[in-house]
Amino acid sequence: MSSSNVHVIDHPLVQHKLTLMRRKDASTNSFRRLLGELSTLMAYEVTRDMPLQDIQVETPLETMTSKVIDGKKLVLVSILRAGNGFLDGMLNVVPGARIGHIGLYRDPETLQPVEYYFKMPSEMQERDIIVVDPMLATGNSAAAAVARLKQLQPRSVKFVCLLAAPEGVATLQAAHPDVPIFTAAIDRELDAHGYILPGLGDAGDRIFGTK
Repeated sequence: MSSSNVHVIDHPLVQHKLTLMRRKDASTNSFRRLLGELSTLMAYEVTRDMPLQDIQVETPLETMTSKVIDGKKLVLVSILRAGNGFLDGMLNVVPGARIGHIGLYRDPETLQPVEYYFKMPSEMQERDIIVVDPMLATGNSAAAAVARLKQLQPRSVKFVCLLAAPEGVATLQAAHPDVPIFTAAIDRELDAHGYILPGLGDAGDRIFGTK
């Protein structure tokens, strides 16, 4: 596993909130709130190299040239449905970003992804993409999503998740070595059903209160 393109965000606040989310007795409300807070914190690190543009600003004293984020070029792509839990927190940091959605479900027999929904903003060739999904487990869905997005020839692609398994990191890196991975933790392994251990359970179910 190459570490140069894998970024574990070990900020104390990120790690603290992740620990609270792991607890099996965390309520749906607290889990959802913590994910929003955590994704906002992670967004600061993920957007560290975001393009800037110069604009003219009038301060109370004079006119100057100052920098703003080129946010309209950024697209946050949620892998449905759990990825939606990441969006609000990241939009706190980059409210000008556009949003795309890709729907993939995992075939329970083959563990391979099947696409059922795809909706993106226009002119993707000029845009930087941040793909969000709380769990990078087998890595098959993430790799399929990135492959689909690359067909649109975006300027760049990053992948952001809450938790990753070593197997998922290896799968995504093998398929897309040019795509940086940002995560709050890399856990021990996958179980026979493709769940991350020790993990935090099914992120989608815990975000939306479903079973």
